[in-house]
Amino acid sequence: MSDSDTASAPVLTIDGPRATIRLNRPKHLNRLQPDDLATLLDQFARLDADPAVRVLVLTGTGRAFSAGFDLGEVAERATAEVEAESPGSAFEVVVNRLEDLRVPTICRLNGGVYGGSTDLALACDFRIGVDTAEMFMPAARLGLHYYPGGIKRYVSRLGIDNAKRLFLTAQRIDAAAMLRIGYLTAMVPMDRLDREVDALATTLAGNAPNAVAGMKRAINEFARAAFDEQAADTRARASMRSDEIKEGIAAFTEKRAPRF
Repeated sequence: MSDSDTASAPVLTIDGPRATIRLNRPKHLNRLQPDDLATLLDQFARLDADPAVRVLVLTGTGRAFSAGFDLGEVAERATAEVEAESPGSAFEVVVNRLEDLRVPTICRLNGGVYGGSTDLALACDFRIGVDTAEMFMPAARLGLHYYPGGIKRYVSRLGIDNAKRLFLTAQRIDAAAMLRIGYLTAMVPMDRLDREVDALATTLAGNAPNAVAGMKRAINEFARAAFDEQAADTRARASMRSDEIKEGIAAFTEKRAPRF
């Protein structure tokens, strides 16, 4: 079967508490098309509405995670007579929506990550990548001022110096450097990638879902300097009266795994 036969919009599968979204245009290094963005938003909405889903793994088909957003679309917008809302408006909506998902998210970086997809991966809570991965943010070479939300995410998660290095030099860095600057949570050989992702996904899916969702929200708000202390305090107080804490304490006392 040819690449053109197998290529498609992102593919969502759900297996028990674990959901997986796989970018699926391997011939073009999983470059995202406008229709793919709409599909991703629909999939995110479905996952947020399904309480049985406890963790999401985002990955790619083939030898790369993703080459980012289609440059042809970027060029078309750059030459359009009517100015678009912002350089990354549609893509930014998708990335922000991913970051705000209720469930914890793991990016399974099966290969290189380029352009806007570096921000897509960064919006995940964890990134586990193969030791042959590389990343490349070419905005400065393209004459593109990246959208502010993406720059903010780079700075808050990787620090000012690393954000400057990646954006202003437009140089590729390898997996070891990605791990060193904190872009990767873990770096593994390809034959250990699934084992590492599975272990982390199992851990995340086994924790109390409401507590996880609330703390994830608080951490993201802190990172954006937009912390809603009153809302976080309300969630913390509610957790003290929840079925989750009753089960968690009972499991700890009985020396067994909790059943949330």
